[in-house]
Amino acid sequence: MDFSFTEEQSMLRDTLASYLADTYDFDKRRAALKTDAGWRPEVWKAFAEELGILGAAFSEAQGGLGGGVIENMVIMEELGKALVVEPYLETVVIGGGFAKHAKGWDWADGVIGRIISGEMLCAFAYAEPQGRYNWADLKTTAKKDGDGYVINGAKAVVVGAPWATHLIVTARTGGGQREAQGVSVFILDRNTKGVSYRDYPTVDGRRASEVTFENVSVPAGALIGAEGQGLALVEQVMDEATAALCGEALGVLSRLHQGTLDYTKERKQFGQPISQFQVLQHRMVDMFIQVEQSISMTYMAHVHLDEDAAARAKAVSAAKVQIGKACKFVGQNAIQLHGGMGMTDEMAIGHYFKRATMIESQFGATDHHLARYEGLSFKTAA
Repeated sequence: MDFSFTEEQSMLRDTLASYLADTYDFDKRRAALKTDAGWRPEVWKAFAEELGILGAAFSEAQGGLGGGVIENMVIMEELGKALVVEPYLETVVIGGGFAKHAKGWDWADGVIGRIISGEMLCAFAYAEPQGRYNWADLKTTAKKDGDGYVINGAKAVVVGAPWATHLIVTARTGGGQREAQGVSVFILDRNTKGVSYRDYPTVDGRRASEVTFENVSVPAGALIGAEGQGLALVEQVMDEATAALCGEALGVLSRLHQGTLDYTKERKQFGQPISQFQVLQHRMVDMFIQVEQSISMTYMAHVHLDEDAAARAKAVSAAKVQIGKACKFVGQNAIQLHGGMGMTDEMAIGHYFKRATMIESQFGATDHHLARYEGLSFKTAA
């Protein structure tokens, strides 16, 4: 397949890559991670005002630059190359995704406008300990209370919550714990009364929270989409988020492969660079093949995002399976070829390995997406 980027998409890539090269090198990132905040708000401000990338994936009618999912992929790949921790995925892809796809939601334009301006940062509170990767497995409830709702429950590993201004929350408004019907989605200010947080750093340098909701009142307008009909919306947004995550993985994998290739040219044993050893050359070729296959599968997933739900889900799961395998193979080989020093905090390769490891399980591990792909394939055949 010939997948060529437009001139505008190439310019977007080059502009972001240049900015990150100047302002987001490895040492500056490490320093930011060690601060109490754990990120750099000035970078987010530059994304909004200087680069305008927060609006790249929104239509011109929504105040954006007229792009879509391909722009998200281009941006996420560059963010992956620099190991950017600022919450583009959580805010623009997921938060913006809900606003774009929720039909008839009165708050949508306001949310998109605030995302583009950099005012609103989102975190998606969907995961619960018993749920694993089943978006419908919810114990968190939202019960009608006059014109609004009262939310009670708890969410685990809400990535980006310590930085977020708003939470997007899944809750059950009807049906049984795992039923498709009865899932609803809400947005609320992080400081809403009754919401409490336990913040912590993740292994890949990001920040997350355990979030508890105790009699949290939200207005009717906070409901995203139709009451009880939110599962299809969640699945659409999460498929787009998973595809974007695969885009980030391309950046991480390219740095793991290139960093290892450079190291093997410098590291000498028996009077010659270890890159001259045939067995290691074979290993590097295998890493290269995994990266190239990941690129093809990720591009294919993005091509299918506008198709029907089954075709979209099947393409995304296929890409995530390949990405999961590549993250494991390329990451482990990169560390092995660097030796023990590869996992030290001072070397970038270890940080890329940690992010690759987290990507493998985020939004569904390899075995989950393999089973999902298999199920969708049998359903199509039937």
